[in-house]
Amino acid sequence: MYDIIRQLDEKRAAARLGGGEKRIAAQHAKGKLTARERIELLLDPGSFEEWDMFKGHRCTDFGMAGQSVPGDGVVTGYGTVNGRVMFVFSQDFTVFGGSLSEAHAEKICKIMDHAMKVGAPVIGLNDSGGARIQEGVASLGGYADVFQRNVLASGVIPQVSLIMGPCAGGAVYSPAMTDFIFMVKDSSYMFVTGPEVVRTVTHEEVTAEELGGAVTHSSRSGVADLAFENDVEALMMTRRLLGFLPSCNKAKPPTVPTEDTPDRIEMSLDTLVPESPNKPYDIKELIAKVVDERDFFELMPDHARNIVIGFGRMDGESVGFVANQPLVLAGCLDIKSAIKAARFVRFCDAFNIPIVTFVDVPGFMPGTAQEYGGIIKHGAKLLYAYAECTVPKVTVITRKAYGGAYDVMSSKHLRGDVNFAWPSAEIAVMGPKGAVEIIFREEKSDPGRIAAREKEYKEKFANPFIAGHRGFIDDVIMPHETRKRICRSLAMLRHKQLENPWRKHGNIPL
Repeated sequence: MYDIIRQLDEKRAAARLGGGEKRIAAQHAKGKLTARERIELLLDPGSFEEWDMFKGHRCTDFGMAGQSVPGDGVVTGYGTVNGRVMFVFSQDFTVFGGSLSEAHAEKICKIMDHAMKVGAPVIGLNDSGGARIQEGVASLGGYADVFQRNVLASGVIPQVSLIMGPCAGGAVYSPAMTDFIFMVKDSSYMFVTGPEVVRTVTHEEVTAEELGGAVTHSSRSGVADLAFENDVEALMMTRRLLGFLPSCNKAKPPTVPTEDTPDRIEMSLDTLVPESPNKPYDIKELIAKVVDERDFFELMPDHARNIVIGFGRMDGESVGFVANQPLVLAGCLDIKSAIKAARFVRFCDAFNIPIVTFVDVPGFMPGTAQEYGGIIKHGAKLLYAYAECTVPKVTVITRKAYGGAYDVMSSKHLRGDVNFAWPSAEIAVMGPKGAVEIIFREEKSDPGRIAAREKEYKEKFANPFIAGHRGFIDDVIMPHETRKRICRSLAMLRHKQLENPWRKHGNIPL
């Protein structure tokens, strides 16, 4: 028995060593943690239960028969984050460059299958050179097996991907189908084809960082939700994100006790919106002042900055926030902002997270670039997402709500549950100047009459009472009582029941 125990200890020690001390040192020299170090930081101390530690590849070609490392380049298992069960896989770059083999993929698929059985999130720590070339089509089949599970798990359990090293070729499509992607600056990248291929095919000179680095994907492409300075920050922020999310689509998000009372008054909000309708203000200030303890977890802050999305809590319960940002493009909706917000709304709807929408939108962005880029279909994604959404929806119009953008931003017509407006709200087909020039075009040559018409239009529509008269607004509230009214509305909606007609699935305008 002692010999068996000794052999077990030796095998475990060998597996934990991964590719060996030299390769671990090389990993550290790049500023990167090892696969196991990442898991230790992500999960609660001592909670990790590892599976398939001794699993190895079955390849015998190209000299692989004598190169088998226990675990085969990925560490898998489950543990807890703040006491809640999470499944995790962490690719080990020190073993075959973290390349994916058939056995490697089987390990990942096993934990994803179990996560769906028990209703627990999956966190993938990606650090891989791609498919293991020596295995040929078997490694490609392994990727496809993982992709299939990503699709089946979508909307069933939260899936979070951390890109902590290379992720190229077919490997990028698994993270792309997960709910959130975090990247690490200067040490991670994602692209379908690398700089060398780009140079050969298109003759473009580009570095890996420029082509698919963390800054590129968190600001330009919108592929990544957040970019962090190092592995530790990325892992700590992942723990924070998971605190807002339920374990699965049949569970409610976790409740966090707070000393921030739901009826707190914030008098400074009464002066947030400037008197001039053309002067911007920061919508993030409003969000920070209404959420519990100013704790707002913003997603995609550097991409499509004309709309703000993220998680906060109201009276201890998780809430998703969507808000137009007047500081950027006057808060107009464009292609990127519509896609960004639509995906977030659909995530919240899938996982029982109420949505609060702050509206200050002068309309959709005009111009040939937007029209040629398909703003009609892309804008419809946000409309579709809100219209399909069945979780509690509370909307507050702070200033402008013009044209079709008024409809799209969780209006009463798209089954908004509670719709408020501040006294500064303006709800109309378009702004006063443009409207008057169309309605009274024959008077355009008379500046005095046009000015009088514009004043008349402002008096009629530069307030929320016309919409309130028709029931499109439930109440006009003072800005300082926004938190109190939202908390009361969400409490009232806590047991909301609403189901869409049965269907296999809708056909969102992709």
